Amino acid sequence: MNKEFEKDLFRYGRTRKISLKDRILFPLQIKYLYYFRNAKTAKNYFLRRYYKLRLRHISNVSNIQIPVETQIGEGFYIGHFGTIVINPKAVLGKNVNVAVGVIIGQTNRGKKAGAPRISDRCWIGSNAVIVGDVRIGTDVLIAPGAYVNFDVPDHSIVIGNPGKIICRENATEGYVNNLV
Repeated sequence: MNKEFEKDLFRYGRTRKISLKDRILFPLQIKYLYYFRNAKTAKNYFLRRYYKLRLRHISNVSNIQIPVETQIGEGFYIGHFGTIVINPKAVLGKNVNVAVGVIIGQTNRGKKAGAPRISDRCWIGSNAVIVGDVRIGTDVLIAPGAYVNFDVPDHSIVIGNPGKIICRENATEGYVNNLV
């Protein structure tokens, strides 16, 4: 099994060997991660093509849109299946949680043209929007409904639209669990 996917599963609290029956019964977000990780790492062209086709099917069913080109660190956690859109140029670190309705997108003009870079141990709440060439620091909690188009320092909470930064040590404590 793919090592990155094993670490993703650990974030869901699953530590034992995974059987074929388990894979069939997985929630859609875990199935999505399984095919996403395998589509990125498959050496064989036909196997990679198979994983991409399965990924497309699950994407259509779950409305999770994370292209295979997206760089995502190990321990990625999708809280619920539902509309989630992440730009292929976005970079996400280790132990990142996303909830339903999250959009991590690109801006095509202005000073912040580009896609976000999100560091380790970040929790992104429901319907949060992160756009542009911004850096989100380590240990950051982005509250539900927040709009972020600016850099966020380490150990912070972002709330509201427009976003407001509140500095706080251990901002994601109790939100980002089972770290890898």
